[in-house]
Amino acid sequence: MNPFLPFFLAFFLFFISHSQTTSNTFSQRRCLPDQRSALLQLRQEFVEKRTTSDYYGVSFYPKMKSWKADTDCCSWDGVVCNAENGHVIDLDLSNSGLYGPLKSNSSLFSLHQLQKLNLAFNNFTSSTIPSEFGQLVRLTHLNLSHSTLTGQIPSEISWLSNLVSLDLNSNYFLYEVDGDYHFKILYLRRIDFEALVQNMTNLRELQLASVNISSSVPQSLVNLSSLTSLSLSGCSLHGQFPTNIFLMPKLQTIDLSSNDLLTGFLPEFHSGSSLEQLYLSSTSFSGKLPNSIANLESLITLDLSFTKFSGEIPNAIGNLKSLNILGLNACNLSGEVPLAIWNLTRLSYLGLSGNNLHGQLPSTLGNLANLTFLSLESNLFHGEIPSSLGNLTQLIYLFLSSNSFYCRLPVSLTNLTQLQRIDLFQNQLIGPIPFEIGRLPQLTSIDLSSNSLTGTIPSSLFTITSLTDLDLSQNQLTGPLKFQNISSSQLEFLYMSENKLFGPIPRSISNFTHLQALDLSSINLKDMLELDIFFELKRIEALFLSGYNLLISKGKINSTLPRFTRFGLSSCNLSEFPIFLKVQNELTYLDLSDNKIEGKVPKWFLNVGKETMQSPWKNLEYLDLRSNMFQGLLPIPPLSTKYFFASNNNLTGRIPPMICMLKALEILDLSNNQLIDQIPHCLGNFSSSLSVLNMRNNSFQGKLPGTFTKGSNLKTLDLSLNQIKGKIPQSLVNCRMLEVLNLGNNNLSDIFPFWLESLPELRILILRANGFHGSIQSPHTNFGFSKLHVIDLSHNNFSGMLPSKYFNTWNAMQLAPENRNSKPKYMGSGYYEDSIRVINKGMEMELVKILTIFIAIDFSNNRFYGEIPNTMGNLKVLIVLNLSSNSFTGPIPSSFGDLTQLQSLDLSQNKFLGKIPQQLVSLTFLEYLNLSLNQLTGPIPQGNQFGTFQNSSFEGNLGLCGLPLSKKCEDIEIPTSEPRQESSFGEGFNWKVVVVGYASGLVIGLVLGHVIISRRPDWFTRTFGVNLHK
Repeated sequence: MNPFLPFFLAFFLFFISHSQTTSNTFSQRRCLPDQRSALLQLRQEFVEKRTTSDYYGVSFYPKMKSWKADTDCCSWDGVVCNAENGHVIDLDLSNSGLYGPLKSNSSLFSLHQLQKLNLAFNNFTSSTIPSEFGQLVRLTHLNLSHSTLTGQIPSEISWLSNLVSLDLNSNYFLYEVDGDYHFKILYLRRIDFEALVQNMTNLRELQLASVNISSSVPQSLVNLSSLTSLSLSGCSLHGQFPTNIFLMPKLQTIDLSSNDLLTGFLPEFHSGSSLEQLYLSSTSFSGKLPNSIANLESLITLDLSFTKFSGEIPNAIGNLKSLNILGLNACNLSGEVPLAIWNLTRLSYLGLSGNNLHGQLPSTLGNLANLTFLSLESNLFHGEIPSSLGNLTQLIYLFLSSNSFYCRLPVSLTNLTQLQRIDLFQNQLIGPIPFEIGRLPQLTSIDLSSNSLTGTIPSSLFTITSLTDLDLSQNQLTGPLKFQNISSSQLEFLYMSENKLFGPIPRSISNFTHLQALDLSSINLKDMLELDIFFELKRIEALFLSGYNLLISKGKINSTLPRFTRFGLSSCNLSEFPIFLKVQNELTYLDLSDNKIEGKVPKWFLNVGKETMQSPWKNLEYLDLRSNMFQGLLPIPPLSTKYFFASNNNLTGRIPPMICMLKALEILDLSNNQLIDQIPHCLGNFSSSLSVLNMRNNSFQGKLPGTFTKGSNLKTLDLSLNQIKGKIPQSLVNCRMLEVLNLGNNNLSDIFPFWLESLPELRILILRANGFHGSIQSPHTNFGFSKLHVIDLSHNNFSGMLPSKYFNTWNAMQLAPENRNSKPKYMGSGYYEDSIRVINKGMEMELVKILTIFIAIDFSNNRFYGEIPNTMGNLKVLIVLNLSSNSFTGPIPSSFGDLTQLQSLDLSQNKFLGKIPQQLVSLTFLEYLNLSLNQLTGPIPQGNQFGTFQNSSFEGNLGLCGLPLSKKCEDIEIPTSEPRQESSFGEGFNWKVVVVGYASGLVIGLVLGHVIISRRPDWFTRTFGVNLHK
């Protein structure tokens, strides 16, 4: 070996390195004067101001600050020059704090050799994109994202035919006017979108998220054969998405999320697909998930949440071994979760919430050791929570609420030391809360509400220094209420209502120095409670103390009291309006319902009969005064009010027209008072926000308002039990959202309002006890009353034959619920639940809540005649059918045997002939039957429910014989029963199950009055938990 070789190599490497340095220095010193001048002028066009880019995880770095006029501009931060000619070819000023408009005469547009330009994460103060960008024809990369640009994207952008990457994501400007927030955004015309796609044939990345395109997606996108990333999230796209775009050979990322009107289907995917990221959340994509999804072997993210897909999760998803994020929330999915999903060990995010998935969670759940986010809430899972959950040691968020888990809290939860949030509310959890949960050091939120947990509250929960939210409400927790060692507590929200705690509330509660919201309602404390102890919570804003014997000191009205925004004092045995509220002018929510407050509402609180609307409570949105003993004129709440309840009082006089100044009102409930005169006509159109108008059981007279206008949001209109006369105003057809129309027990005189069939959402129609007359004509459309659940035309003067075609269009009465295992749901939403009264066998029953599966027809006490149409037998989910006290003739339709959900059938006091159909024996849920006072003959069918009916069910039919009547059937063979059928609501479903299984807040009726009849219908009481009135 040559001894000089090492020295030669060292010298050679030094020479090469020195030459490169010299060459770079030489090239970097070739900054052209016009380029330097343009850059320095560009710096003068903006001021430096820190933007919000840190929010996106991008660090603020003002590059221009380091630019010095006497240095080589090619060495400046963010600047790259062409090594041969010194022109600036790459300018990266992203997140540089540029603040000010991007002007059309900017020196930027004199840098004609630019190939790459990045101005992302700056603030161009809602200026438009200058058309001069079209002059920078050498650009291959243009990034203007997150820079507060607005207005129309110029068509000149499409001239940039060399672009490989275009990013205009997330440009918008938020501004405030009179307390309301508004957005300015970027928008792209369809013609320019098509031109852009047609001209930029080299595009690999197209990022237009949050640009308002408001058109369909052009098919020509498929011609961008080099495209690897496509982001059209939040672009207001509509129409059907071209399916073949999913099959483009190089495409790795597709983001179409947040386009509600965009429809489409997933294709049959081919093997070898390059797709890695697929985001379709919050679109209207539908259909079933194809098994060919297994071919997306490179897929890392799949988010189909909040779409219209249906069916089951295909087993093929288990083949996606690279999957890191799987979001299938609220996709209408059903069935069991494929076992293969629990073997996707790379998953960090699994979201299956808001579906109809059922079954038990397997122990293999513990295989997902990399999970940080698990959401299975709002499904139908049951059984135990597997102890293997404790293997998910990286888990940060756990959401299992609103299922039917029946078990103890697994102690293995205490292994999850990274856990920050636990949501397990609305299950059937039993047993004590493990003390060890209080040792999880990262917990910020625990929600175990609406379960059946027992035992005492572990003191360790109050010593978790990171915990800010704790909700243990609606359980069966016992023991004294204790707060020990809480000086370091960071709790801000504490909810413990509806438990079985006892003893006084300790004054140590004042040591929760960070507490903002506290709910101790209905926790079984019998002692008198002094409100003053809560006034020591200096940060408290929301306080709920319903169900106490509350003692309020009259002297506490000074300005040092906490400033409450939400206050709940219902059922506190109050007899006076709380005087301390006089200084609580920041309230947004006030509940004083179910007390014994007498007299008038104080003038200092609300306008009572005044002609002005001045009020210190300018933020009040929710006011509940119902079920007290208020007297005098109707108080008018502030203009800000959205929800106003004043029902069940002794209010008198007219409704002041000022109430129509409450433009924000969504719910107005004035029922059960003594209000008089005509209903103000302005109530028909004063607020497009109004969804509930309930003035039931007053003394209103005159005609109904005829002023209902288009755009109405009205869902419930209840004016029953008044003295209103005239006709139903046809302007109600403008209320396209109307679900409940109750005009019963008035003095209306009209024919059947057939035109109501055009209301697409109508579910409850009650016209009982009026002066309606004439026949019910055949429907004028093929979809009339398609969602009707309850129709009550009883106690009128209707006549004629029932039109058979009507029953063909009543789809809601024909179809069983799609999900037979789901928990009961009630009509109404939010702060209001609909209620109705049903007449059966001379008894009035109030359903304080209406199950969505409650289906009823009451045509009793009219003058209908003729035969019952066989098509009525198509209403297979009817629960109550009352045709009594008419003049129906002919046989009882054998098709009634198809009404397999029927629980009450009353055909009494008609002129039915012939035998009782043997098919009625198959109605195995029938608990009440009345066929009395007809002209029926022959043997009474035997078997199933017919063995439970008494003589009264059949009396007054001289030709009937057999049990339970004493008259025997001579020489007649009585048919035997058919096999018992199952209910379409699932095996064993009956109303007893509803009452027992959902007794905690889900029982249909709450008894509001005494039963004053001598013979109560036990079946109806068990079924609906109703009020009965003679």
